[in-house]
Amino acid sequence: MPAHDPRVDAYIAKSADFAQPILPHLRSLVHEACPQVQESIKWGAPSFGYGDGILCGMAAFKRHVSFGFWKHALVMGEGAERDGMGSFGKMASLSDVPSQKTMGSLIRKAMRLNEQGVKAPVTRKSAAPRAPLETPADLLAALNGNGKAKATFDAFSPSARREYVEWVIEAKRDETRQRRIAQAVEWMAEGKQRNWKYQNC
Repeated sequence: MPAHDPRVDAYIAKSADFAQPILPHLRSLVHEACPQVQESIKWGAPSFGYGDGILCGMAAFKRHVSFGFWKHALVMGEGAERDGMGSFGKMASLSDVPSQKTMGSLIRKAMRLNEQGVKAPVTRKSAAPRAPLETPADLLAALNGNGKAKATFDAFSPSARREYVEWVIEAKRDETRQRRIAQAVEWMAEGKQRNWKYQNC
C-alpha cells in the first residue's frame, strides 16, 4: 500500500469544494501509475517524487486546479506550452482531467526520465537589450556648456548614461528637473556616475 503524506490529506481537505473530487482523483492516478511514488509538500502544494527527483505536482486555486510534470517539455513534447497553469491548463471539474490511460502513459514517461537521471531543461529568458534613451535637449545643452561633464557622459556605458537620463526625465516639476540637470553636470564634471555614492558600499 503506497504511503500517503498526511500533509497532502490536509491540503485536500482545506481546498475549495470544486477541487475536492479533482485532487484525490489526480493523486490516485499518480499512485496507480507509480506505486513507489513519494508524497510531500513543496512550495506549499502537493508534490510527487520518484527516484532522485520530482515527478509532478498539483495545486488548488480559487476556481481551478493545476497539475504539472516537473520535466514538462520532456514529458509533454517540445510543442506543448506551459502557461503557468501546469501541464493541462486550468482544471475546474473532473471532466477537465485527462483520461486514466493518458495520465498513466505520461506519468510512466516521467518515471523513465527520472530513472535515466535526465535533468529538466533549464530555460533562461534572455533579456532583450534596452533601446538607448535619447538624451533630452536641456540636459544635452547643459553638458555642451561643460567640457569635462560632456567628456564623462560620452565615455559612459549606455547603462550609465541611461541612469542620468532617466533621473532627469522622471522629474515631475520643471524646477526639480533643472536642479537635477545642474547636479548631474556637476557630478559628471567630477567623473562620477549617477549612483556614485553607493558604488563602494
